[in-house]
Amino acid sequence: MLISLMGYMGSGKSTIGKELAKTFNYKFIDLDEFIEASENQSISEIFKNGGEIKFRKLERLYLLEILEEEKNAVIALGGGTPVYYDNIDKINEHSFSFYLRMTPPQLFERLVKERDSRPMIAHIDDNELTEYIAKHLFERRNYYEQSKFTIDVKDKSVKQIVEEIIQDHLP
Repeated sequence: MLISLMGYMGSGKSTIGKELAKTFNYKFIDLDEFIEASENQSISEIFKNGGEIKFRKLERLYLLEILEEEKNAVIALGGGTPVYYDNIDKINEHSFSFYLRMTPPQLFERLVKERDSRPMIAHIDDNELTEYIAKHLFERRNYYEQSKFTIDVKDKSVKQIVEEIIQDHLP
């Protein structure tokens, strides 16, 4: 069984994914880390050297590879992964997909503390960060909401979210 987690950066995809994988004794795959290891470059370097179009093509290539070759894994998708090509259809076809939903103010509270470790937002000041998050979330929400299941993660522990995924949504 493949389980994919999608949502905006800071929504907990990696943290929840690791715990979910541990619970099932599955492999955990962070798509961005998979791309970096496969390309021997950071995501920032890929963007710098080839632009977003090159990155999105690589992201699609490795997403399809994982979806077609892995059997028992939890995949933390990149925030934009479901938006491009027909990725959302492929994700839903091959996995149990979950949207980890948070509001812009909730995401701001998390991301403002992690800004230095996130190159995409490191240069954005507090006043512009909420608007940046809201704009991206507005653009991506329709794709995220096409996932098979939506989990509201506000005020829930990692353990509670994992239990909700397992008890309420998986066979």
